[in-house]
Amino acid sequence: MFGISDKGSISPEDQRLCGKKFRIGIVQARFNQSVTDALYDACQTELIALGVLSRHIDHYTVPGALEVPVALQALAEKDEYDALIAIGCIIRGETYHFELVANESGAGVTRVSLDYQIPIANVIITTENMPQAVARQTEKGRDAARVVVEMANLLESL
Repeated sequence: MFGISDKGSISPEDQRLCGKKFRIGIVQARFNQSVTDALYDACQTELIALGVLSRHIDHYTVPGALEVPVALQALAEKDEYDALIAIGCIIRGETYHFELVANESGAGVTRVSLDYQIPIANVIITTENMPQAVARQTEKGRDAARVVVEMANLLESL
């Protein structure tokens, strides 16, 4: 899992990705659920691989991407989490609704992170079609876990 030196210590690079001490909240949109379930599964698997205890990962679902920021805000206000993860999938349709949902959900996630000074990995993916979403679901789920653990370690050190 982590690179251990001859002296038994974790290398500085691997220390950035050590999640043993963190409690993580995950908010998952149910819209396009087959994709968001896969994102969540990949994310949870990677968090555990990074040392986050499964009992320290809390998972909540909301109807869609527009509802993710308000749930993140409620979790941030509890002051029980070291970091949060936003999971969703927005697929372009034929109307302006795609841009509205993508822009507003992204802005909301960013606002919560800045207002509460809590790292949030935003893995509300935006794609042109379902095959693109499926192609990204595992990689982006893993990326979210790595980003949130690295940022939690960074903010703790600042």
